[in-house]
Amino acid sequence: MKVLLVGASGLIGSAVAAALAREGHVILGVARQSRPGGPVAQWLKLDVASARRPEDWSCHLKDIDAVINCAGVLQDNARENTHGVHSSGAGALFEACERGGVRRIIHLSAIGVDRAQPSSFSATKYLGDQQLITKDLDWVILRPSVVLGRPAYGASALIRGLASLPLLPLMPGTQPLQIVQLSDLVATILFFLGRESPSHLALEIVGPERLTMGEIIAKYRVWYGWDLPRSFVIPSTVAKCLYAIGDMAGLLGWRPPVRSNAAREIARGAIGDPEPWISITGIRPLSLDEALAREPATVQEKWFARLYLLKAIIFPVLAAFWLVTGVISLTLGYAAGVDLMRSTGAGVLSGPAVIAGALADSIIGLCIAWRPLTRPGLYAALGLSVFYAIAGTLLHPDLWIEPLGPLLKIIPILMLHLVALAILEER
Repeated sequence: MKVLLVGASGLIGSAVAAALAREGHVILGVARQSRPGGPVAQWLKLDVASARRPEDWSCHLKDIDAVINCAGVLQDNARENTHGVHSSGAGALFEACERGGVRRIIHLSAIGVDRAQPSSFSATKYLGDQQLITKDLDWVILRPSVVLGRPAYGASALIRGLASLPLLPLMPGTQPLQIVQLSDLVATILFFLGRESPSHLALEIVGPERLTMGEIIAKYRVWYGWDLPRSFVIPSTVAKCLYAIGDMAGLLGWRPPVRSNAAREIARGAIGDPEPWISITGIRPLSLDEALAREPATVQEKWFARLYLLKAIIFPVLAAFWLVTGVISLTLGYAAGVDLMRSTGAGVLSGPAVIAGALADSIIGLCIAWRPLTRPGLYAALGLSVFYAIAGTLLHPDLWIEPLGPLLKIIPILMLHLVALAILEER
């Protein structure tokens, strides 16, 4: 079977792609950025949010036997559009399938969107569901709860990061979750891909137990082999500030799981009834304890957990470091900078050199802060740091042995930028 897999590079999509390949299916993967190699036979680089006409999809549906839509975004930002991905783009895909005779559609929605839509995430997910239901297609809508598995991204990554803390901060107002394992969700998708499988169904895909966020994180901490954490609830004012910071990061193109849409969604929880799903598919969802017991935690898992929260500190610190350095060089430190340059014999070029350096520092800081330019910004920071070290060595070598070590400090700065490059990828 040839399958069009939308969102093939995501947490769920990549797991589905691997499972489809094991079953012998041919995959045409749709993503904004293709991932060379792996189980996907052919990549289609396409932004679902911009493919709002059936004609944008029709040319890609030739010889396609089934469509699996795993595309989803948490909140609108510089790179993501909830309405475009969940509603208009998905609706155009469904319309193109109906016109082109591609009948089997498996669509991933989200738990509870048919009951309440507190944010643009759930509201647009529900709009997409409604568009699919009206089509003359063999559709299946799967509404999973929070999905956890060996890969980690978004909420699942945050849970692992929080599990690294011996003192656990919990957001106020978080309701119980019935987390579902990625492997169970993938098995369900494969079940409904079968030609004899039922259709015209909307199923809640939820785990067998209701757990609080604190209980979930504690289970992961035990899995890591660490002591149970002590927990406390963050004051609501502090929580609002954290969500606001997450929204600001989202405006810069980052995808933090702690944003205002997440706050609205966790306030209603992620619970449902697994019995219809179990009775139709025969799949018995794993509990979290059962899933964790199947594979022991590795040192890589522990590294990720500890680095995840550090990542949220490293990038703001680096961006602020370069921006503040530039601002100081243009204001309070301008005279000292000019004097230093004159001591090297720069003469009339001293002022322009300080200004040029300050502007370069500021631009690098802005690039690191703006997610689409973070990688080139980090490389530019490395290059400029090396330039400063070489220039300082040639023009003012005594700076290496000054008590405050202005040149010596470049070495740990370089190392931190290399760490940032190493952990930059999100999935």
